Amino acid sequence: MSGVATVGAAVAEAAAVLGEAREVTLLAHVDPDADALGSALALGIALRRRGARVQVAFASPDRVPESLRPLDALGLLVAPAEVSGAPEVLVSCDAAEPRRLGSLGRLLDTAACTVMLDHHATNPGFGDVQVLDPGAEATVVIVHRVLVEMGAPIDADVARCLYAGLVTDTRGFRTAGPAAYRLAAELVEAGADPATLTRSLMDCHPFAWFGGLAGALGRAVLEPSGLLHTTIPLADVRRYRSEEIDSVVDVLRTAVEAEVVASVMQIEERRWRVSLRSAGRVDVAVVATALGGGGHAMAAGFTRDGTEQEVLAAIRAALTTE
Repeated sequence: MSGVATVGAAVAEAAAVLGEAREVTLLAHVDPDADALGSALALGIALRRRGARVQVAFASPDRVPESLRPLDALGLLVAPAEVSGAPEVLVSCDAAEPRRLGSLGRLLDTAACTVMLDHHATNPGFGDVQVLDPGAEATVVIVHRVLVEMGAPIDADVARCLYAGLVTDTRGFRTAGPAAYRLAAELVEAGADPATLTRSLMDCHPFAWFGGLAGALGRAVLEPSGLLHTTIPLADVRRYRSEEIDSVVDVLRTAVEAEVVASVMQIEERRWRVSLRSAGRVDVAVVATALGGGGHAMAAGFTRDGTEQEVLAAIRAALTTE
């Protein structure tokens, strides 16, 4: 599929490939969020109910985020070691580039056919069938289009997966357009429970986390440039759920003085995963891409080796050239 093909034509081609597939492996990106895993599971559930053999996986970490486990209604998730080495059809969900698939990215070279579903503007395009729509609020929006094109029923299990990705990627519909609200209404009518899903995904933390959050906020620094950053040490990254660690940046972004927010998470002795958020003036996708990552204008990220100060210096340097 040519990169100049319309989104509609790409959706139709993806639906045709998946509608005929007997075996499908669906991959979420590493450190999967509700949009990535919700997209893979929604499509996986629909394909399984059409008779296909389905596997859903992600390369790392080695456990499913606790808040996302209930989305796997049919038990489709498998460990990376259990994934077929040469799938008939491989689907990449919400990965802005092949590197975001981690070690499972090797399957792009061994699958008979590859389908890419994504909404990141920084995506360079990859796969045999490329469904890329930066105008979509979330990848689940694209998955919904594919399911409709296939004529697949949107039942309660599928609706929950789609709603989970939609509500989280729009920050509780703060960045949603009219079409996203219409889709949300359709998903609620199909059986998604907004109150239950939103609480488990966005508003539910163990009491012990408040100590970790206090530490992260205590380490926060607001620089004259408008960059607000904090560091989360390796001990805290290992101690708390990914849901808690990833929520820090959204607390920091509420500071009215901050133009750009960076949550700098230590994932190895000299490796850091950085989440960036913008108040609107700065396109943090440009910043993240310059540092080896990607994302959206308002929310992006990257992983980088070095010391904490070297990572912060790299962020400052990228901001000056944005």
